[in-house]
Amino acid sequence: MSLSPASLAAALGLPPPTEEQAAVIAAPSRPALVVAGAGAGKTETMAARVVWLVATGQVLPEQVLGLTFTRKAAQQLGQRVRSRLRRLAGSPLLDELDPTGVRRASVLAGEPTVSTYHAYAGRLVAEHALRLPAEPAARLLTQTASWQLAHRVVSTWADDLEIDRVPATVTGYLLALAGEIGEHLADPAAVRRLAHEMADALENAPRAKGQRAEPSQTYKRWITAQRMRAELLPLVEAFAARKRAERTIDFADQMAIAARVAHEHPEVGATERATYRAVLLDEYQDTGHAQRVLLRALFGRIPGTPARDDDLSVTAVGDPCQSIYGWRGASAGNLARFRGDFPSGDAPADEYGLLTSFRNPPEVLALANTVSEPLRTAPGAVAVGELRAGPTAAVGDVRAALLPDVDAEIAWMADAVAAQWRSADAEGRPAPTSAVLVRRRADMDPVAAALRARGLPVEVVGLGGLLDTPEVRDLVSALRLVADPLAGPAAMRLLTGARFRLGVADLAALWARARELVPPMPGRGPGPLGPAELALGALPGEQAEQAGIVDALDDPGPPEQYSPAGFDRIRRLGRDLMWLRARTSAPLTDLVADAERLLLLDTETAARPGPVGRAHLDAFADVVAEFSAGAEVASLTALLDYLETAEQAEDGLAPGEIEVTPDRVQVLTVHAAKGLEWEIVAVPHLVAQVFPGRKIGGDWLTSPAELPVPLRGDAADLPAFDLPAGADRKECEAAVTAHQRALDDRRLVEERRLFYVALTRAERVLLLSGHRWGAVGDKPREPSEFLVEVARAMPAAGGRVEIWADEIGEGASNPVADRQVTAQWPADPLGGRSADVHAGAELVRSALRELARRRADTLAAAAAPGAQLDLLVLGSDAADVPVRDGRGWSGGAAAGTGPAGSASDDEASGGIASAATAPGGEVSGGAASGAAASGTAQAGAAQAGGEQAGGRGRGGASDSATDPGAPDPEAAGRSRAQPQSGSRPDAPHAPDAPVLDPDDPEGWAADVDVLLAERAAAAQRPVVELPAHFSVSQLVELAADPDALAARLRRPLPLPPNPHARRGTAFHAWLEQRFGAAGLLDLDELPGAADDGAAPDDVLEELQDAFLASEWADRRPVEVEVPFETVIAGIAVRGRMDAVFQDPDGGWTVVDWKTGPPPDESRLGALAVQLAAYRLAWAALQGVDPSRVRAAFHYVRSRRTLRPADLLDADGLRALLDGVPVRA
Repeated sequence: MSLSPASLAAALGLPPPTEEQAAVIAAPSRPALVVAGAGAGKTETMAARVVWLVATGQVLPEQVLGLTFTRKAAQQLGQRVRSRLRRLAGSPLLDELDPTGVRRASVLAGEPTVSTYHAYAGRLVAEHALRLPAEPAARLLTQTASWQLAHRVVSTWADDLEIDRVPATVTGYLLALAGEIGEHLADPAAVRRLAHEMADALENAPRAKGQRAEPSQTYKRWITAQRMRAELLPLVEAFAARKRAERTIDFADQMAIAARVAHEHPEVGATERATYRAVLLDEYQDTGHAQRVLLRALFGRIPGTPARDDDLSVTAVGDPCQSIYGWRGASAGNLARFRGDFPSGDAPADEYGLLTSFRNPPEVLALANTVSEPLRTAPGAVAVGELRAGPTAAVGDVRAALLPDVDAEIAWMADAVAAQWRSADAEGRPAPTSAVLVRRRADMDPVAAALRARGLPVEVVGLGGLLDTPEVRDLVSALRLVADPLAGPAAMRLLTGARFRLGVADLAALWARARELVPPMPGRGPGPLGPAELALGALPGEQAEQAGIVDALDDPGPPEQYSPAGFDRIRRLGRDLMWLRARTSAPLTDLVADAERLLLLDTETAARPGPVGRAHLDAFADVVAEFSAGAEVASLTALLDYLETAEQAEDGLAPGEIEVTPDRVQVLTVHAAKGLEWEIVAVPHLVAQVFPGRKIGGDWLTSPAELPVPLRGDAADLPAFDLPAGADRKECEAAVTAHQRALDDRRLVEERRLFYVALTRAERVLLLSGHRWGAVGDKPREPSEFLVEVARAMPAAGGRVEIWADEIGEGASNPVADRQVTAQWPADPLGGRSADVHAGAELVRSALRELARRRADTLAAAAAPGAQLDLLVLGSDAADVPVRDGRGWSGGAAAGTGPAGSASDDEASGGIASAATAPGGEVSGGAASGAAASGTAQAGAAQAGGEQAGGRGRGGASDSATDPGAPDPEAAGRSRAQPQSGSRPDAPHAPDAPVLDPDDPEGWAADVDVLLAERAAAAQRPVVELPAHFSVSQLVELAADPDALAARLRRPLPLPPNPHARRGTAFHAWLEQRFGAAGLLDLDELPGAADDGAAPDDVLEELQDAFLASEWADRRPVEVEVPFETVIAGIAVRGRMDAVFQDPDGGWTVVDWKTGPPPDESRLGALAVQLAAYRLAWAALQGVDPSRVRAAFHYVRSRRTLRPADLLDADGLRALLDGVPVRA
């Protein structure tokens, strides 16, 4: 039977491929280059190529190797391939292709390998490094660890070093040069020789006629750079020796060792070719020289060696127009050289194109083709056609503008994005995904501020690395204050940040208090200080003899020196830090987690909409865990030193992986945007020297850290450099200048690729802009040549130029530089949304007051004889009975959630409940300062007799007790601070001394409240709150016996060991193996764990035999062990479907395997709830109507399949949950 890509897609239930994609999918099994344009569906095509090769019997799944650059890309490609193979395994198509069943067995048993290039190189090093020889078990250094090791080499260097730079700069030079030598497999001796030859030639060149005796400063810099490079080489060699001695390698070493092993030992390539018969090389345009040497030696042909007769299916996918990583080692020429490096016999590899974009509208593609034309037509470039829009592409909106100044430009851009959001809101559409792509990080803040001023939610992605993200910076500041009482900048960060928002007057008073705590100098008498004493006092002394800001936080002095709110916040931060200092002996991961909770960062990030959430905090937690595992001394001080190093070595560490967020405007660099797409894309600052930008670090002629072009592995793709023998100084200047100009032209080519990447991120709207006057400078800027190009192409592309500012006349001044810049302090974290959020907070407070009133009515009603309250309730306020403590409705132990029993403050970061001290030190009340106070009205009757209620002589009603629902931040803070069971006595937020009510000094009112609460508690049934997450088995129990479920929820107990459940699990595991699936299971998702009466040990074989004789034995599922989560009536229902089969009519059947006996008719209705949930979940996953999905129980032992009729739909399940009473 012949198989076409279209018929294969139909059999798997996938859309048919285009003609271009079909040609790639069904290409002969030999090397091929696929030039895939932006948005052309390359990942899906690669996955389909693998499935086609497997389905036609050309390779086995375990013979497939996929390589890409990032873990995320590897995960996506791997998931796509495995998902398609699972569909293939369950398709009747395999029976037609191979009636013997051998091919299906191989599909079920095999697993493709998909990893990153570096991970693959690491495996080769581990397996073959001894052939060189090299250390196979060397520890891989992070960038920061490499920087620390290199810095030790520099700092302890004992020989002369003719480099006039500070150690940190020399360390950077050392790492950069060592990395380039490794990346290009260069010989340090050759680098030293060329450096000396170049410096000598320039230095000894005779003066030409008419030249000055003294060379120019530029000429001298050329000589200095070569001499410094030669001086660095002993450090490079010492660094390599130190790594060998410590049995460590860095990423450059890893790839270089792998490349040398493959190049020098052909048997390694023979082994890999025997293992993998289909190889996918993703993003090949971004590979470097060492990667090219490695892959060519393994799967291609080394120059000078005979042709191989074992053609592999080596498929490289890339786009020469998106090669934008030359600055980090990528060689753009690798794509053009692929066909020669991976020949088919003596012929070059085949070439295919994917030029239909499924992302961009025609208007965007027209501009992209205009920009890419010089790239596509350059001599020696890979032949690439123009991109074209897909058949269903919608009309795009493309605009350009050149504004008079940068402020006007940013306003134009922000107004355009805001208009799109308003339009979507007016039409009832979701907010469009949006991004502003900048060339420089320095431009992110002004752009974000303009967007926020228009009420748009904004996310700034990768402003300065992980350590510069706001939540991580706050966390590190707290840790630094714990370790160093004199860390003033860290204290200022926290005190003036969104959480504490201390005003100027309070800050001044706090610093004055810190100075008061400094002990007097020994022998110091009264009277003014003399000059010598002033000088001595300015010198840093022993920390034990100084007082820092932390001392003032611990002992702020009289409260009269501060505003009331300011003093409260100072005390709160002081208590938090004191508690953390007591925890410094704990593991670092625990200490960091505690600090995170105390600062409420976990709450704030969890409240952040979209996928960002905890991404940065989780990434930082991984850094701390990795440091703790590898550090010789895992102390807080050592961690802080490591992080300080990371600021220099890794630009603040890589931030958490961020994806496109649908509910905010993302601001990020163009480099970071590669591979992503948004509905709306704005590219501002298209002006000369910005985009295209200029290289900051120079080139190899001016920077000692760069490898000379003649020694690079990709020298053939770079401008040649030739210094004529015996040239005079003028000829040397001409040769060097011409070479630098050629390198600048090449950098412009990469900037053009970068602009092409920016354009092709837009799905619908593209906004391009520039300006005349920048934020600084006394000369206007010229528009970018890229902006001029697209402006000229706008009419033909279907776009429009909205504004084009006139040129600036001579003598004009910069209006932006003359404007006065103002800012609010303390800054309002809500920005332009402040009024709306405050109004919303007032609604919440009003609702809480009403809730308190209704609770009082409920309490009174419950006190009546025979009164009962509902057993099960929905909502977060149902856990406890309110108790009046004399300060309003206050909370109990349940309110505290942090390590010390602290919960969210009224001064939480984000400002919703943020009473702040104003710049003058006065209280500026936060809009929701009382929301937290009212929200603490959750004290249970069980706690009514404790300290919180206030007993005789220990507290009573205060003046604020006149309104039981009135917000009282002071009371809220105290009520949240009550110690929980097991909490530390020295925990932060400890309650202040109780305040006695002069009208009720004995606390009788509070005692009466306690007695009433006790009476109500005796009269009511236990109140149980439904959890926020439900398992499917709990859903079934809710339908069958809600009282039993309530009892288990109210007092959860571990279940006794159940051999029957274990046998159910064993049977499911056997089925998994048979169907070729292995899933990761949650504890409550163990297959068979919910089977009542599951089979004992001696009948497991009987179950297997029974299944093999059932109707399901010869069918192949399209998916097995499918986890899901769906929301019903506000509750997340989670579960795992055993198997999903595709039916002949195009529908699906979800089957749940049961190893126990069939149920009684009376229980079948409740059990059917499980199938109803599965049915809705699979329909949602496939995006189809639930009517196309069936569901059944198969009772294996009795060989009986039950297909309940009239399964509940979404409304029915919602009614089941809505039927649970809700207490007001």
